[in-house]
Amino acid sequence: MKRKVARGFAVGIASGIATAALFELARSRGGKGRLIDWDAIRDLAAERLGREGATLTPPRRRKLEAEYARLAAEMQEPLFDVVGGPRDLSLPRFGAIGRIEWVDVNLETLRRVLEPILESSELPDSRLVDLGRAGVDRYTAVLLAFLAQRVLGQFDPQLMGHEPVEMREHALYLVEPNVEKWEREAKLPGDDLRRWLILHESTHAWQFAAHPWLADYMNEALRELLDLAAGGSSPAARVMALTVGLPAQWRLVRRMQATMSLIEGYSNLVMNLAGRKVLPAFEQLEEAYRRRSGERSALEVLFWRVTGLELKLQQYERGEAFSRAIYNRHGMQVLNLAWESPEALPQPGELERPEAWVARVTGSARPVRRPATA
Repeated sequence: MKRKVARGFAVGIASGIATAALFELARSRGGKGRLIDWDAIRDLAAERLGREGATLTPPRRRKLEAEYARLAAEMQEPLFDVVGGPRDLSLPRFGAIGRIEWVDVNLETLRRVLEPILESSELPDSRLVDLGRAGVDRYTAVLLAFLAQRVLGQFDPQLMGHEPVEMREHALYLVEPNVEKWEREAKLPGDDLRRWLILHESTHAWQFAAHPWLADYMNEALRELLDLAAGGSSPAARVMALTVGLPAQWRLVRRMQATMSLIEGYSNLVMNLAGRKVLPAFEQLEEAYRRRSGERSALEVLFWRVTGLELKLQQYERGEAFSRAIYNRHGMQVLNLAWESPEALPQPGELERPEAWVARVTGSARPVRRPATA
């Protein structure tokens, strides 16, 4: 009996202490608290990268970018040969960046996209907000530092920005330290490796430059998703957004994922179709890519799954399977119907049913024969 009383007394004291601590953590200190500290994220990511995050020196950057320009010029005609359409498009130049500079590019994108929702979701400043911000900052920094050591190239369409792609000096990047590392470890020919990567990223630039509606569509979808997630300024509206509003958010996310799957998969298809024609080391590059994809450690696989990055890899795979199935059976002319309008983009359920997409966009229930010229 005495033990039960003592135990109950101890639990009561512990509960009281916990309640008081929570009250103290949540007590407002005046002013507004921010949920994300962008400078802290950058500092934490740089700390994790250490020397590996060193930026490129200006002379080295200039030399690399001159080389990228030469290789990109060589790849422009093979790219247009595959995708078809007008050849007078002006694509942005490639920039050479280091790992921490890749973090900077993507932090700017995150900031541009998330700042509106953060401004509408400010909370009273408190120690509890400090704890939440520290957790978000560290998670984001770990994620960015992890990717900064693996990403080879990137196209930045400046979503939620105001400057057209063709007006910016750089929207295409190669993360040179990562490219060099893969080149060295897999014993790959450097020029062909960079030509191959340039083909993929240049295809992204072509997708947005040749079809200006695509950026508007992605921006509108992002704004709609952010509005749904924010749910308004009142607490009741935010509760609604996190409950009955979730199905609408999920439908929108699936629609955006389907679009990103097409964007990534189509670029992989073009990279391989053009690369097979013009790159002497294509087979070696493709084999090295397969090995690279399959050589992740158990810890790395866990990280990809826990963080949701596995979904990004699936975008490449699902999108490329969809694009290749249509190209093989109907040719590039039919596949390019996807870029005609938002309505022509594949719906989530059509990625695994490419013939259903063909029937919908062509208005024909019968398979469309592959053109002889494709």
